[in-house]
Amino acid sequence: MRILSTFLFLCCTLSLSAQRIEQTFTQGWTFHRGDAAGAEAADYDDSQWQRVSIPHDWAIFGPFSRDNDLQVVAVTQNGETEATEHTGRTGGLPYVGVGWYRRDFTVDAATPGSTRRTILVFDGAMSQAHVFVNGREVIFWPYGYNSFYCDVSDALRTDSPHNTLAVRLENVEQSSRWYCGAGLYRNVHLLQTEAVHVPVWGTQLTTPQVSEERASIHLKTTVEGCRPDEQLTLYTEIIDDEGRVVCQKEFKGYAAHGLPLEQHFTVEKPHLWSPESPALYRAVTRIYAAGRLQDTYTTRFGIRSLQFVADQGFMLNGKVRKFQGVCNHHDLCATSWKC
Repeated sequence: MRILSTFLFLCCTLSLSAQRIEQTFTQGWTFHRGDAAGAEAADYDDSQWQRVSIPHDWAIFGPFSRDNDLQVVAVTQNGETEATEHTGRTGGLPYVGVGWYRRDFTVDAATPGSTRRTILVFDGAMSQAHVFVNGREVIFWPYGYNSFYCDVSDALRTDSPHNTLAVRLENVEQSSRWYCGAGLYRNVHLLQTEAVHVPVWGTQLTTPQVSEERASIHLKTTVEGCRPDEQLTLYTEIIDDEGRVVCQKEFKGYAAHGLPLEQHFTVEKPHLWSPESPALYRAVTRIYAAGRLQDTYTTRFGIRSLQFVADQGFMLNGKVRKFQGVCNHHDLCATSWKC
């Protein structure tokens, strides 16, 4: 009986993991500083390019020079009426210019009519990002300070599982008044899902009421790829930081008009999050449609209450909490968000 139970558990685990496949593209990248005509093509020869790992910032390697951020300008905010030399605003690093990144990746060859989706997620790319898969531009994202994603399913090769990803980035002159960095400065992820799936950042979780005795949890889950008349079943487990299931709930409904499906939970004797005890829970949601598991999505969260109270200030979990920190701007990589 124990052997049979173990076998069934393994089969179930493999089945669940096969619905959603996630990879992080850390190694296997090539990099070229400067523009490169035709570098988006799958057959482009990048054998002489530099081998790098991601995250990567091409500007932090220097060299430092006052000429990199030298400006001759009158700073009217300071009452200046004549233009004079100003430097040091961006740390003296050569962040202006173009850079290319390339790597190959392997997924199942695209089958005409396949409903599986393949998505690229960029946690940070500075900036003016042109993203190509097999020579086809799949997205242009100019802003460098936030994450973005794109569905690349239609750009995958149908004759081979081998595909090529290329990214062109550019920092234009005077695009920043502090050190902004350059390149793929955050991770790049590949996601594969069934047609019916939770999209990137597709859940919203709040804890409307929190005390040491109990906490309420409100989970909104967006589901894409299903018909409006297709009934969905959501089964969610709330798991604490020690791996124990503290509550669970099943919900049946329809993802009509793109509205999220909502679930409510109560956790007894919650482990409250604080800097001294940063306990994190997981909401693991399994989505079923047409009698089959379609996706499994995990949302990490902490249970805590936040308040701003007149004459007392900020309160965390009902207790006054003082902020301790610095106003740390984009001064330079060694002391900024880049590290």
